[in-house]
Formats: sequence, C-alpha cells, structure tokens
Amino acid sequence: MENNKLYLYPALIRIWHFLNAILILTLIISGLSMQYSDPLKPFIQFDVAVSLHNIAGLILVVNYMLFIMGNTITKNGKHYRIQLKGLQDRLLRQFRYYTFGVFKHENAPFPVTKKMKFNPIQQLTYFMTMYVMMPLLFITGLPMLFSGAFIRQLLGNGAFFVTDILHITVGFFLSLFLVIHLYFCTFGAKPYSNFKSIVTGYHEGHH
Repeated sequence: MENNKLYLYPALIRIWHFLNAILILTLIISGLSMQYSDPLKPFIQFDVAVSLHNIAGLILVVNYMLFIMGNTITKNGKHYRIQLKGLQDRLLRQFRYYTFGVFKHENAPFPVTKKMKFNPIQQLTYFMTMYVMMPLLFITGLPMLFSGAFIRQLLGNGAFFVTDILHITVGFFLSLFLVIHLYFCTFGAKPYSNFKSIVTGYHEGHH
C-alpha cells in the first residue's frame, strides 16, 4: 500500500510531548519508590526520590501551563473540543474498531486528518487526562509540596490523609493511562509508526 504522510506535530508540540513524558515517568518512578520500596533498601534513596518528585512536579506545572496557553492561542485547542451530538455513536464505533476491527485489518472509522487528529475515544480520554486529571494532580500535590503542615493546621490530619490518597489515586490513573496510551500507539500503519511520528512530526497512514 502506498504511504500517506501528514505533517501533524510541529517541533514545539513534539518537544512539549517529550518533556511531558519524561516528567511523568520521573514522577511515577520516584512516587513508587517513596510509597512502596523497602526503607532499608529503597529503589531510590528517600530524600533523593522526594527531591526528584518535587522538582519534576514543579516543572510539570510550568509545562502544563504552556499546554493550556498553547491550546488557547493556537488552533491545536480545537482537537480537544468534544462535540456532544452523536458522541455515543462515535465512541461505540471506535470501541468496536479497537476491540474487533483493528484485528481484522478493517479501515479505521475515523482516519487521522489535519482537521481531526484524534478519534473520539482519544479525544475524550485526552480531554479527561489533560483538563480533569492533571489539574487534580496539581491541586492535591502542590499543597503537600509547599507545606503538608498547612493542610493539617487548616483542615486537620484527616484532610492531609484524604489529599494524599487522592494524589496517589490520580497518579495511579495517570500511570494506567500512560500504559494504555503506549499500547494504542502500536495501532498505526506499522507498530512503530506512531512512535516515529512524534519524532519526525509526520503521521504515516495508508490510502
């Protein structure tokens, strides 16, 4: 089949994506080390893990603000605007493709174009991740970063515990999203095509 390439990912988006991925991975690894590793034999020394987690978290906040600004002042934001009319039908069609059609080598119901980079399931999950989960991550993480004592004094020990649990829960779902995201990235023209596109900027499809 003849390859069809679209330039969909400008350099700034690719750089942002790489930085975002590195920061999220740093947060996951350092967070898991702080929470679950043996205190006597930690995966990462505790104080180092805390510093890595805090620094990566602060850089991620800045990177996220750049994402919001970019989507506000450029056309990239349109890809995150969900059209509610007919959404359920579009989601079901895409779900059927992911669970059945892709293994039968059927054509995608919503092929990638310059006007529509994301299929309905991608659009919904990316919106929920970037506009719901990420703000929750910051809302629960930043107060503990600057002063956990502030939460305890203002709202009590129970509030600190709830904030911590919410932060870990959101982190878990974001980690789950990352795994699923990487898996679905293999559903390109070739298993490596979508990974290649975030390096070159060109989405590779088929006629």
